[in-house]
Amino acid sequence: MTADPQRWLWAVGAFLLWLALIAVIVWRERRARAAARAQSDVFSGAGAGAGEGQAVLIAFASQTGFAEELAWMTARALSDGGVGARVVSFADLDLQTLKATDRALLIVSTTGEGDPPDSAARFVRKTMGATAKLSGLRFGLLALGDRSYDQFCGFGHAVDGWLRRSGAEPLFDTVEVDNGEAGAIRHWQHQLNQITGSVTAPDWTPPAYDPWRLVERTLVNPGSPGGEAFHLAFEPVDAAPDWSAGDIAEVGLPERDGVTPGSREYSIASLPSDGRVEFLIRLMRHPDGTPGLASGWLTQDLAVGGEIGMRLRTNRSFHGPADATPMILIGNGTGIAGLRAHLKTRTAAGGAWLLFGERTQAHDAFFDAELQAWRASGVLRRLDRSFSRDAGDGRYVQDLVAAATDELRDWVARGATIYVCGSLEGMSQGVHAALENALGADVVLTMLEDGRYRRDVY
Repeated sequence: MTADPQRWLWAVGAFLLWLALIAVIVWRERRARAAARAQSDVFSGAGAGAGEGQAVLIAFASQTGFAEELAWMTARALSDGGVGARVVSFADLDLQTLKATDRALLIVSTTGEGDPPDSAARFVRKTMGATAKLSGLRFGLLALGDRSYDQFCGFGHAVDGWLRRSGAEPLFDTVEVDNGEAGAIRHWQHQLNQITGSVTAPDWTPPAYDPWRLVERTLVNPGSPGGEAFHLAFEPVDAAPDWSAGDIAEVGLPERDGVTPGSREYSIASLPSDGRVEFLIRLMRHPDGTPGLASGWLTQDLAVGGEIGMRLRTNRSFHGPADATPMILIGNGTGIAGLRAHLKTRTAAGGAWLLFGERTQAHDAFFDAELQAWRASGVLRRLDRSFSRDAGDGRYVQDLVAAATDELRDWVARGATIYVCGSLEGMSQGVHAALENALGADVVLTMLEDGRYRRDVY
């Protein structure tokens, strides 16, 4: 039987297209790794300063990007003072690096009740599991936390204790920061001045917020038993900054009674190509029924057309993989906002699987029309939803994970990444336990350490 020449041409063309796709993926991954390596050495060429011959190691453990931001600001401050600095993530930090260093500055976040950021999981398991010999190391530690939790700066204190037990000598007492408190960060700057010998240095005032205008606000779940949730959209008053799926918006809150209450952070549900920043925000209420400060202002008090101050912060720990990599997206409630941004970046090449939980299908099937369109296009290969208040359902998102063990194993075996977004209490712990049961605790830990399992929980 003679082969059809046209079919041969189609086959050869498809094969060449496949090779081109693989080449592009490999090139992108190599370029990303090279960029990361180059960035880690940005400040290593600066002079030593203050009589020291070795660059200062600056290591950060970050969950939302704030610790990383402070790490690079620290490196710039040292460099401006004539002291070399090298910046690394805890994901790349090991005992050999610490032993080869005479001075280190560690900027360490705590997530939840004393837990380390996901990026520090490998360091905790492989390095902090036993006492080391670090008598030649002097260190300073900036611990980021939230005093509303019992284990305030718990992971920062754990790192501090491990270093001291290992013989490392503190350069100064641990600096604790409660929710980005400016006074504590200025104290950290003062300690940096002691290292560089600088008499004065620029104050790290909070980055200026850009003006954004509220252009749309829609109640998306009227009648829901879970509280009102609103889809909000803001357009930039000036030039729009760039951002990526997974990044975070920090909204500055207005002064009340002469007191500035700080800021609130929200997962961004849109992309720069949308021309606006979008959120899904639930109106929170105190036990006496009064609305929460931030959610009440954004969903009730701020008029459409009104302006707010906002800045967009890079959150590399929740950035997505290459498009050809399958994604498993898991979340509940307003956590679908951060997952929606990732779905907007996907094509059918790698595809995605969404597992999502809420209260009722009639009221809380957020972004349903978009999800159905992505399902039809092949971007969303599978969609599993649970509704805990519906008769005949009553399941939570972790139950969906438990029911899909075989499929999860298959996706992970094909290289899929897992991204979780939503509530810290309840959901994230339940999902984590269900993943360990489905995949094995060792597999989940390895994925966490390798950056294939990422979380944005609050």
